[in-house]
Amino acid sequence: MSAKRERLIYLPLGGAGEIGMNAYVYGYGPEGKERLILVDLGIAFPDMDTTPGVDVILPDIAWLKDRLDRLEAVFVTHGHEDHLGGVGHLYPQLKKPVYARKFTANLARRKLAEKGQDQNAVTTVGPWPETVEAGPFTVGFLPVSHSIPESAALVIDTPAGRIIHSGDFKLDAAPIVGEAFDPDLWAEAAKPGVLALVCDSTNVFSRHPGRSESQVAPNLVPLVKDATGMFVATTFASNVARLKSLADAGVAAGRSICLMGRAMRRMTEAASEEGLLNDFPRTVSPEDAASLPRENLMLIVTGSQGERRAASAQLSRGKYFGMEMKEGDTFLFSSKTIPGNEKEVARIMNNFSEMGVDVVTDDDGLYHVSGHANRPDLETVHGIVNPQTVIPMHGEHRHLREHAKLAESLGRTGVVAPNGTMLELSGNAPRVVDHVETGRTYLDGMALVGQFDGVVRDRLRMALNGHVVVALMIDDDDAVMEDTWVDIRGLPDAANGAPLADLMEQHLAGVLSRVDSRTAGDDEKLEDLITKGVRKVAQDEVGKRPEVTVLITRLTAD
Repeated sequence: MSAKRERLIYLPLGGAGEIGMNAYVYGYGPEGKERLILVDLGIAFPDMDTTPGVDVILPDIAWLKDRLDRLEAVFVTHGHEDHLGGVGHLYPQLKKPVYARKFTANLARRKLAEKGQDQNAVTTVGPWPETVEAGPFTVGFLPVSHSIPESAALVIDTPAGRIIHSGDFKLDAAPIVGEAFDPDLWAEAAKPGVLALVCDSTNVFSRHPGRSESQVAPNLVPLVKDATGMFVATTFASNVARLKSLADAGVAAGRSICLMGRAMRRMTEAASEEGLLNDFPRTVSPEDAASLPRENLMLIVTGSQGERRAASAQLSRGKYFGMEMKEGDTFLFSSKTIPGNEKEVARIMNNFSEMGVDVVTDDDGLYHVSGHANRPDLETVHGIVNPQTVIPMHGEHRHLREHAKLAESLGRTGVVAPNGTMLELSGNAPRVVDHVETGRTYLDGMALVGQFDGVVRDRLRMALNGHVVVALMIDDDDAVMEDTWVDIRGLPDAANGAPLADLMEQHLAGVLSRVDSRTAGDDEKLEDLITKGVRKVAQDEVGKRPEVTVLITRLTAD
């Protein structure tokens, strides 16, 4: 029997067909026995409409867990939560080396420490041309500008050719903190020829060139200077350059700076530890800030996306660390609202408006720039790298499709490969060779639950339809005893002037009075009968079909 031929594969488990939860597998070797590496292990955030009560959404790594003996390592492109956030939660299941640049490695070690995991699992790697050997792969971190320091594309060398995995990036010649985009360095990386460019697609629909982070700072200074009362600003905690620009603007306006929110303090501490933020203005603690004159104070707070537990939301609902917004204060959103977060952000804005706080947004483009490459920037990178194939990632399906069309218009092959699509990249042209079932894992409190385990589904059903508990007793002759008890939650207390629970109890009394001993002796049949009875009353009286829990107590002669 002849040996199976070797092949190079690409398989997104998250991040392709969505924005967030990035996780990309590359493999090389005999078919079905490829040695594997994982690029990024990120999270997505839940919402109350579809995932109530869930803390964090993680990629489903079941496919990888079944092949752990073939997984060599995890490479993290940068420190954003949608690329790094899953490391602390899922490392115990993988137990593989994690490689990253120093700032990202610092954040990764903190996440492992929070979960009681071995921080030595993370290895710091210098910028390309320094490389790491991982099975048949040689991987280097190619510096790129983004909205967090020390972001990197990956130069992935394989026996089948070179791949450049862009990570998140923009073309910024003056990013304030971190490295500028270096076209000469990228051209050097592309010189041997690039088999495939796996590329960020977030801003493919934006047809104007991207703007530099350095263009934001000059607009912030007059805004803060002209404000009366306390000035509060929110942005992405990971955007260290923006934090610095905001703080510098506050100092220029004669204000003391206070950082509020754990994520913001963690990011500035990590950036300072790694020598990336040596000139950040001196800050005051929240305790000291409370005693300063309001007109001399600037708060920089977490919660730009409306997160309920973050500082912005808590300030909009009342006090936070003793601080309170008042009429005449100013609140700046120095950020873009991620699709899906509009309602939560609008709720905060309206809360502040009711307090008499002036809310400033980035609707006119003065106080925020994107960290992702726009369409003209993507065209520039395609030209520098000159890949045979472009595989769009980091985007919803419409972004992937548009990016593939852009590649085709520039004379290259473009391939749409959403989550679960396995591509073979070796050979003359990429082709789909398999489809893998992908999904989501929910961090629910301290437990990891599968997307289809039923936990969130049942929670949604109860939220939509309410919940009814029915308790009854069966004697030792399998006869139903009187006084069945009903308790309702999430349903109106009364219907047509009568208590809903009483109506259910009355209906069940009639139904159970006709039950024979054979049915009364069978828990499953009894539960089905009671559930149907409860739902009939609820449907007739209030138009709902609630979830029903039946508690049966059986008495014995002894």
